[in-house]
Amino acid sequence: MRNGKQEPDRTGLYRSMLISRRLEEEISKLWLDGRISGEMHLGMGEEGIVAGVLDHLTNDDAVAADHRSTPPMVMKGVDLTAIVAECLGSETGLGRGLGGHMHLMSKEHLAAASGIVGSSGPLACGFALAHQHLRPDRVAVAFFGEGAMNQGMLLESFNLAGAWKLPVLFICKNNGMAITTESKRVTSGSLIERVRGFGIPAVAVEGARVEDVWRAASEAIQRGRRGGGPSFLHASCVRPEGHFLGDPLLRMVRQPVAELRDKLGPLLQSTTRGSGAGAGSRAASLGGIAKMVSSAASMRGHDPIRRLRKRLGLERAELEVLEREVDDKVRAAVDTAVASLHEDRR
Repeated sequence: MRNGKQEPDRTGLYRSMLISRRLEEEISKLWLDGRISGEMHLGMGEEGIVAGVLDHLTNDDAVAADHRSTPPMVMKGVDLTAIVAECLGSETGLGRGLGGHMHLMSKEHLAAASGIVGSSGPLACGFALAHQHLRPDRVAVAFFGEGAMNQGMLLESFNLAGAWKLPVLFICKNNGMAITTESKRVTSGSLIERVRGFGIPAVAVEGARVEDVWRAASEAIQRGRRGGGPSFLHASCVRPEGHFLGDPLLRMVRQPVAELRDKLGPLLQSTTRGSGAGAGSRAASLGGIAKMVSSAASMRGHDPIRRLRKRLGLERAELEVLEREVDDKVRAAVDTAVASLHEDRR
């Protein structure tokens, strides 16, 4: 364990998660203002999973992240200003503005991300293999979504890690949705049993309960440090912003009248057309859309930060000071990053 603690530091975990959330809220504003180009994939709702795992890591441990890399980068200690600057496309960013939010990397912190689905598996195995030969008591962790579990490169990573007993912890963040498709409609069998088939110990936790994640990760990471090989953590979660900012499913949930006014008519008409798929198939598809919208609406309230906040046991004044410090830290980082972008354009 990073600090040798037998129990999680709730205040420390809360602070880490809150910094990540506040930073992504500011990034969201920049994107909505048109200052950030392209799609924006946020890690909101995943903070409990990331904090519960990374609280056990040292500076010499490695992190391989997916396209939702802001929380892992923040909690690994990467400079906040450099993260925002990269999102803005500034030369002062982590990749001099060339990688964007899906390809954040910090050599200093042994942390890297990729937008290629499933690629965090091979990357973490590479880190872990280097650790095995050069730093035997160090570990690597890989974050990915359940959609990546159907990618060959990730399955090959499980096989390699199991065969070579690599010190790597694989973390699957499962929100039940592969973009706008229910994951269970395109995934066969149990994900946990699939991983166990490679001889890798696997456990399931609720990602919104950061203390449960912390304890599960503690056992897995200690196992890796002892040379016991890889482990797998299946963490359920809910993302309040959907697959990306502007997710159409969430627009339907938040503004049902405005969104369905223009879409409902064409959708209903499509079920009665004479050509193409049969009416039954079309009706089933329409029912599937309705089910996904309903499912998205029911996801509200599963927030790891709010859950932990209720359990901190801090006085109101102490909590206000902590949250104000976080807000000031994030605001200063964002202001500096925006200023650097203006300097780039002079």
